[in-house]
Amino acid sequence: MPKTAGIILVGNEILSGKIADANAAYLCRELRVLGVDVRRIAVIPDEIELIAGEVAAFSRDHDVVFTSGGVGPTHDDVTIEGVARAMGVKLVRHPLLVSILERHFRDRLTDSHLKMAEMPDGADLVGGETVRFPTILMRNVYILPGVPEIFRQKFEAIRERFRDEPIHLSNVFVAIGEGVLADYLNGLLVDFPKLLLGSYPELSNPEYKVKVTLESRDRGYLEGALAEFLRRLPAGALVSVT
Repeated sequence: MPKTAGIILVGNEILSGKIADANAAYLCRELRVLGVDVRRIAVIPDEIELIAGEVAAFSRDHDVVFTSGGVGPTHDDVTIEGVARAMGVKLVRHPLLVSILERHFRDRLTDSHLKMAEMPDGADLVGGETVRFPTILMRNVYILPGVPEIFRQKFEAIRERFRDEPIHLSNVFVAIGEGVLADYLNGLLVDFPKLLLGSYPELSNPEYKVKVTLESRDRGYLEGALAEFLRRLPAGALVSVT
């Protein structure tokens, strides 16, 4: 079975609209390329009990879980404590993280900075070979920061951990609307029931009306479905295939 993933975005600033999240969309794209099936995304506030409950449920229901946000030195950075509570363990201060912070801040180091050296008891540090600060992994939960640039750097350092059987994709752009197209899509799924089929209208594009996506982990199955779909389309409907 392919790996499944859940993503938990932590932050009042997302729920209030002050910040537009970019991490979930990025992570979904990256995991898709790696062959991981993202099953759920949650957005929750900076509250320890809510984080603990969501992490416990996601960890139980998915192969891997990613949290985004709430890992800095300020009062509302409580994700790590929430993860520890979800797993029923205490927080400990890791000597490696302390030494990294000491080298970085030197005589400016404060107790607030040292909060970033805390991790759930029993957690591991991963991906520290190519980034300054490694990622905390608690069982199947990867704790990542909310700042998009740092989030991406840290994910890049661990991305090969998640590589699975790839999902192959074909895009078909057509000049007919979804109302007409629906019968062709339904008919295709009758003959190719394992095909992942998507239909996305484009209201402002003068070249095509709908983008159709065909996906499968079996390249031969996808190629067969694509060929049959193109064969069935009415004359003049096809714009392009990628």
